[in-house]
Amino acid sequence: MAKKKFYAVAAGMKPGIYTSWPEAEAQVKGFAGARYKGFGSRTEAEAWMKDPQWAQKKPSGPRPKRPECPVGVPTASIEIYTDGGAINNPGPGGYGVVLLANGTTRELSGGYDHTTNNRMELMACIKGIEALPSREQSVALFSDSKYVVNGISKGWARGWRRRGWKKSDGTPAMNADLWERLLDLTENLDISFHWVKGHAGHPLNERCDQLAVQSARGEELQPDTGYAA
Repeated sequence: MAKKKFYAVAAGMKPGIYTSWPEAEAQVKGFAGARYKGFGSRTEAEAWMKDPQWAQKKPSGPRPKRPECPVGVPTASIEIYTDGGAINNPGPGGYGVVLLANGTTRELSGGYDHTTNNRMELMACIKGIEALPSREQSVALFSDSKYVVNGISKGWARGWRRRGWKKSDGTPAMNADLWERLLDLTENLDISFHWVKGHAGHPLNERCDQLAVQSARGEELQPDTGYAA
């Protein structure tokens, strides 16, 4: 009779101890920075979960290539990939960010109890820029929201602010609080915004979507105080 195996997942979709590899694999597959290890007893697995230090094996094959920027995008020192959304829009929402800077990768995410898709797309950009290790380097930000990309690249948001957060037809511009934060953050920053097609297979856009969905479905959701339903 085969000895029962226990798989401890310290960092994954849902951390915990699993008694079968398929269950554990579902938590770590595609999860950047996943931490997991197999043990012969639950006691060993539980002890490791309290202090999940482990020596990572060096890859035996060629190192995976970093995803290339979309064609036509100028090279930048730092890349920020973002995504955001809300379940049922409006509803519980979340944002996801992957920040590539100076040879390192950092992920950011957060969830709100009641918000909208557009607010989470904006929040993802805000959080990504706030996390920049330096404002002296060039930045390329990638979003699958045309609302965000056009709002910055085509100057719409600056125009709304000049008119007291009104559109050219006099109607109120939505999400003024977040647009204000984003405009302030991009002031005097060498940054360009680029649209990427969502759910089209780009690994970093897909990862941001995954982070955003996980956050929206989380248990510790904070209030989006700037959203008026």
